[in-house]
Amino acid sequence: MEVTENFNQFTVGNLPTLMYVPDFITNIEETQLLNNIYGAPLSKWKSLKNRRLQNWGGVVHEKGLLPQDLPPWLTMITRRIYEKSGLFPSAINHILINEYQPNQGIMPHQDGPAYFPVVAILSLGSPVVMDFTPHPKLKNNIVPESYNGDAFVTEKNEWKDSHHPFSILLMPRSLLIFKDDAYSGKCLYIDVLVV
Repeated sequence: MEVTENFNQFTVGNLPTLMYVPDFITNIEETQLLNNIYGAPLSKWKSLKNRRLQNWGGVVHEKGLLPQDLPPWLTMITRRIYEKSGLFPSAINHILINEYQPNQGIMPHQDGPAYFPVVAILSLGSPVVMDFTPHPKLKNNIVPESYNGDAFVTEKNEWKDSHHPFSILLMPRSLLIFKDDAYSGKCLYIDVLVV
């Protein structure tokens, strides 16, 4: 499916399939989503070291997705993302809801083959900085500039094909979609900053 014309205007940076759509949902829709998220049974939450999450649409494991139906309150939003973006090869069938408290984040990672070829992130509640760094396969390690026997060795990194780290401020109600090189050539993370 081709990117719809009106989504082309939301391309950020030099990657043609990294799109940021401010105010993709309304204040009322955000409130409804948050009410459904926090109204879900406590058993839906899984606590991890630097975040907690809810898993909707099935369980992802090494052999793929064991699907379950999405609830209507999520289907309404996923259908809109699918139809308006034109970026997904089929309907969105799996949702991870991540909650980050102050001083929490997630290490650099790729979302894995179960989510390939495209990922959408809908931000709710508060702003967050999403950092992207080139996948380690794109990094060349260069021999240290100098070593005199007394100093420790440090490496200088260069990136192939002008791939550089970058950050995007995700405001509440915004939608970030990425695929192709933005998906396979980058790792994303939320830095754990002590405030």
